[in-house]
This record gives sequence, structure tokens and C-alpha cells, in this order.
Amino acid sequence: MIQDRLAGWVFDLTTLHESTGRLVATSALDEALHEAVRAGAALVGARRGLVALEPADGLGPDTTVGFGLTHADLGHIETVPSPSADDPGPGLFGSSPDLFHEEDLDPLHREVAVRLGYAASYALPLAGPSGRLGTLVWLYDEPAEPAERERRLVGLYVQYAAEHLARLLELERARARVAALTRELRPGRLPRVPGVQMAVRHHAGRHGGGDWYDALALPEGALGLTVGSVSGSGPGATAAMVRMRASLRAYAVMEGEDPVAVLSDLELLMRLTEPARSATALLAYCEPAKRTVVLAGAGHSPPLIVGERRTEFVETSLSAPLGMLSCWEAPSVEIRPEPGETVLLYTDGLLQRTGDPMDRAFARLHAAAASASRTVREDPEALVDHVLRTVLPGGLDEAEATEDVVLLAARFD
Repeated sequence: MIQDRLAGWVFDLTTLHESTGRLVATSALDEALHEAVRAGAALVGARRGLVALEPADGLGPDTTVGFGLTHADLGHIETVPSPSADDPGPGLFGSSPDLFHEEDLDPLHREVAVRLGYAASYALPLAGPSGRLGTLVWLYDEPAEPAERERRLVGLYVQYAAEHLARLLELERARARVAALTRELRPGRLPRVPGVQMAVRHHAGRHGGGDWYDALALPEGALGLTVGSVSGSGPGATAAMVRMRASLRAYAVMEGEDPVAVLSDLELLMRLTEPARSATALLAYCEPAKRTVVLAGAGHSPPLIVGERRTEFVETSLSAPLGMLSCWEAPSVEIRPEPGETVLLYTDGLLQRTGDPMDRAFARLHAAAASASRTVREDPEALVDHVLRTVLPGGLDEAEATEDVVLLAARFD
């Protein structure tokens, strides 16, 4: 008997260890919620379940994740009124070994249970260090309830899961705040400049980074275009990026026709105010009426010209990033886009997100632009979407992507 009891304890500990190990391997809130409800269902012997995340502080996010339930099933379940905290009673967010013998069961809940074919439920609250997070519920096809051993195991598991989910919730909120701040700090609507059409896509990585873009209408019908990236990630890099972009904008207004002078001034300012950082930058002074573009770059990837007769990278001079040397300077280059050609400016994050070595990433970008149909090339919005879909098949919204991505297109009439 003692040996059997010891064997049972060892089995339970092993099961709990494996379950929590799978949970701690999750790094995204949605992934952790799926794992928690799935593992809990295995521990209590249920075939279906759901977790309703509703943090008590009201700051969200509020979401419902199902296991063994379709979106339509969850839609039906979400119509069931939630019981009050003072009188939870029998129902979806309470435990009931036999729902249809519950006298106080809400009629709508009875209807949903019949429709979905479950007859019993077992629920446990999710409570983190700062308060209630939500509820885990598992559903049985027949009247049933977990045995004492199963209740003990799932109770221990849910305690651990609540702590893990609370940490991921705070991380998710922090990322959302950084993403919202980054969106608010982006330039507003692209300016309308005769002779050129523009489109841009900007997506921050999960830590929030220092990539920027800007488009500025300048005197006499000129246009200033810039993309760049400040070293580092997180709120500090975002703040540095905003300062750099604002300074570059001011210098461009004063001497935008000379991109080398603008970047030289920016480099001096950066050494004085951001001595611990470096930055890459590309500045283009465009005169759409003449279809001329004067470019200067500081350690940044070269633009790509996309047209009917050519798809080629601009040959810019090799130069160090800003802040890397005691004094920065590199010659500018002038290009003359043909009517209907588009100049693509981008940050290195676009290349890095491919996961390829840089030479292969450049080749992938070139092939993506070259494969654009004539109709796509005529529309900058369609072109940037085509390039992103082709270069990044996984899309811009990959949860674990750390690199920022900027892609700015300017098509000359």
C-alpha cells in the first residue's frame, strides 16, 4: 500500500512538472492561455474547456480562449450571463457535477448547454498577485466531477498558471503601451507634393525600437524623405528616435538641399546629446518637377529603384553610422528616376526579419520588387504590400519578431 501511494505521488509530481514545464515555455499571453486550459482539461479528465481572462483592475485585455470549442461555440457561451461575485450560483463560471438537475440554472445557460452537448462543469478562479485575472472552466459531456486527486493536482497547476499568466499580462500591457506610444509618435499623414505619390508601412518589434521615417514638404515644391534607425530597443530607443527625427526635420528645413550637411549636423548633435548610441540614416532631397533625387547615407542600406525597365539598388558610398567615428562625412549621390519609377527606402529590420544572411536578404528584396506586376508598380500602396508579403511570408505581425520594419515608397510621375 505504501509503495502504491509513493508511486502515485511520484506520478502526480511528474505530471505536474511536465505540465508546468510546457506552460513556462510559453512566452505570449494567448499561447499561455491556450496551454493552461488544454493542460487543465487533461488533469481533470475533460474534453473541452475555456478560460475567460477578465482582470479585476479593468485594464484588460478581456478575452476568451477555448479548447475543443469552435468560435461559434464560444459565441454561444459568451451569451450566458456571468454570475455576480456575491452570488455566483450554479452556471458556466461555477462548478456543477450535473447541470440539468440544478434548480437555479439560468434558462439561457440550459439552452446553450443543450445546444453544445455538455452536462457538467468544473471551474477554478485565476488569481494573480495583484488580484483576480479570470476563470478556468472545463466541460463534461456527461454528469461528472473530478476526483479528489484530480482536484488537488489541477489546483496546484492553476496556482502556478495564475502567476505565469500575471507576468505575461504585465508584459503584454507594457508592449501595448510601447506600441501605442510608437504609433502616436509617428509622422501624421504623408504630405501631398505634386509629381510624386507615396506610401509607407511601419511596424515596431515586440520590444519597441528606434526605426523612423519621415516625409517633409520643402520650399519650391521639393520633398525630403528619410529613414533611419537608432541603436537599442525599448522606450529609451523610442525616445532617442523621436529626438533624432525631430532634429533631422529641423535641419532639413534649413538646409535640406544638401543632405550631407544635414547628416553632418545630426552627427554632431548626436555625439553631444546621445554619446552612448549610434544610428544609421538615409536622407533624400527630391525635386519631383525635375525628377532628381540627391541622397546621402550614414551606414544605411541603399535604396531600391523599381521601374518597368530596371530594378536595381542605388550605388551609395560606403559610410559609417552616425556616432561611430569622431567625424562623419560621405559624398552624396544623385539619381534621376524615370517617369513611373519608384524609389523604395527601408530599414535593416526588413532584411533581418527574413532570417537570411544579408546578401541573401538583399537578393530576396530585389526579387520581390522585380516580380511586381505592371499594375502593382503603378500604385505605391500595392507595391509596398506586395514587397512585404513576398519578403516576409509570415507577415509583419509575428508575435516574437524583435526588429522594427519601415518601408517607404515614392513614385515619380
